[in-house]
Parts: sequence; structure tokens; C-alpha cells
Amino acid sequence: MTEREESEPPAESAAPGSPPEPDASSTGSRVARFFGADRRTSAWRERTLVRARYLAVQLDRERLRQPEDPVRKALIAGMATLLAEAQAGARERCLASPGSGASLERASANLRAAELILLELVADEELGSWVAEVQECAESSLRKADPHRIALAAAIKKQNGQGGAIPDRRLLIGTLSSAYTELGKEYTRVRSLRNILIAATVVVFLGAAGLALFGWFAPQTLSLCFEPKDTTTTIVCPSIQRDATETVTVETLANRKDALLVEVAGAAGATLTVVASLPRIQGTSTPYMLPLAAALLKVPTGALSAFLGVLLIRGEFIPGLSNLDSSGQVLAWGVVFGASQHLVTRFVDTRAQETLTNTGKPTAGTSADKKE
Repeated sequence: MTEREESEPPAESAAPGSPPEPDASSTGSRVARFFGADRRTSAWRERTLVRARYLAVQLDRERLRQPEDPVRKALIAGMATLLAEAQAGARERCLASPGSGASLERASANLRAAELILLELVADEELGSWVAEVQECAESSLRKADPHRIALAAAIKKQNGQGGAIPDRRLLIGTLSSAYTELGKEYTRVRSLRNILIAATVVVFLGAAGLALFGWFAPQTLSLCFEPKDTTTTIVCPSIQRDATETVTVETLANRKDALLVEVAGAAGATLTVVASLPRIQGTSTPYMLPLAAALLKVPTGALSAFLGVLLIRGEFIPGLSNLDSSGQVLAWGVVFGASQHLVTRFVDTRAQETLTNTGKPTAGTSADKKE
């Protein structure tokens, strides 16, 4: 089967009653296909499509029950629309705003709403099979003092201890809806932090690039050269070192590559800290690559730290470090300052890991929650 056949199944092969596929002849679809955006390479997209197909099968089964009931007809029609929107969200690529998460939100929100309608449609004798799933969602997403969680726990306890009836359908729907709402908020926080890290990476990169360009076009103004006090006949720059003469001074020997070389050395030192932190990085089940965004921030930050650190040494700001003796020593200090950015970015790593760890867990509630 070709890739086109896999991504755009023919109409006659679709299961009866399944949600309609998005119009492949639309202008947006043609533009997305031109850029290769119709290729579903994300795991969350495939999971969404599989889940939507499964719910479509459940919807076909519900169509056979009480087909003349107008309320059920309205619910079935609404669920079919939601599944179609979820599939469309899983297939679309938001080229205008890739960091907004619009496609993911569209797919996940519609899919969860479809599951709530399915819970509304299932027969009374099937409600028992939903209790465990709803309870798991409530315990993983809702705080202990949440009214829905308390009411569901009480109903389950009564059912298990006294042989009572299965929890009310409205209670199950309300609890599952609240759990989905909290989970959506957690994903929004993860995406927001990811976007902040990406924006910070771009800003720091532009700052480092701007300094490198300034040093390229005005090397004498932004000189990183040294004149060791013990050997006054030698001038040391990141890219060259030469004996001092009447025409060769600290300012005139400055090369346009000096700032760039120091920043490259700093970026290399920062990259080493990224490699060293890999054993402590944990994977995530969220569709947002938060650990990668935190790691990428280190590289331009290391370049900027190296430049500023060498500049501080040249300005004799750091006690005990006034002049450097060789070009290699200048670049070595650039690597050291680049690696030292971890003293700042480690707080970002900690925050990112805490956010991922808390995703899917109840948020902090009242003091009564903490006592429990």
C-alpha cells in the first residue's frame, strides 16, 4: 500500500457510520500536502486516529439500539461530528502557529468529548465496566477535596460494602469530565513552559549571534586580546598571538573571528554539560518535548556565558585573573565559562522535570488535602 493510500483511504473502504474524512481537495489540504505536512509522523496523531476508529465502532453499535429515539439520534450525530473533528485535528498541520498546540487541542478535546457522549449512550448494564476507568482518571487528575472525586468514592464504597447500585450515570459523566478538564490544564502548562523555553533559546541565540556579528565588523571595539604582564612583548588573542611592536598592539591585533571562536568554545562546553545530564533526564508521555527544549537552551547560553566571561577577565573584573598567556588558554576559559552556564540553567532543568513529574497528578489543594 502506498503512502497516499494509507493517509487517504478510499471512501468505499470506510466502515459504515464512521466519521467522514477531511476534504482532500481543499486548498489547505493541497498546501499541506505540498510541504509534506500530511505525513503523520507524530505518535500522538496515530494514537488519536486509532482511538477515534475504536470509538467509531462503538458508535456503530449504539446506532443499533433504540434507533427511533430522537435523543439518542442527536447524541449519536454529535458524537460522529466530534470524532470527525478529532481525526481532522490529528491530520492537520498548523503551519502558521506551530507552538500553539492547536492541532493537539482540537484532536484531544473532541476525542474526550466523544467519550463522554459514549458514556451517555451505553446501556445501564454496561456502566459497571466504566467505573474503574472513571475512578482511575479521578484519582490521577482530581485533588482529594474535589466534590466529584468524593462523591464517586462514596458511591463505589457503598456499592462494594453494602451491595448497592452502580454509581449514577450523571456522576460518572461529571467526574470524567472534571478529570479531563484538569488533565487538559496540565498539558496546557507543559506546552506553555515548552514555548517559554523555545522563546528564551531564540532570544539568547540572537544575543550571542549579535555579539559575534558586532565583533566581526568591529573587532577593535570589542577586543578580546590580552597582554600578559610577565611577557609584555607578546599579545594574545583567541585566534592569534604575536610579539608586540609599534604597529602591533592589543587593539590592532584583534581579529574579527575572536568573538566567534570564544562563543564556539562556550557552546562546546555547554554541549558537554548536556551530554553529562542525559542520565538524569527522564522520558515523558506528553506530546511536548520539554526535556529537549531545556537542553537546547544550554547551547546558546554557553556561548553567551563564554563571551561575557572572557570579557570580564579582560576587564580585570575577576580577582586573580587579569591576563591570559596563550590563545589556547583564552579558548580553554571559554569552554569553562560555557560549561558554567549549568549553574543557571539547572534551575530550568529542575522546573521542567517537576512539571513533567506532576503532569497527570492532582494539583495542590486545601490544607485538608495536605493533611490527608
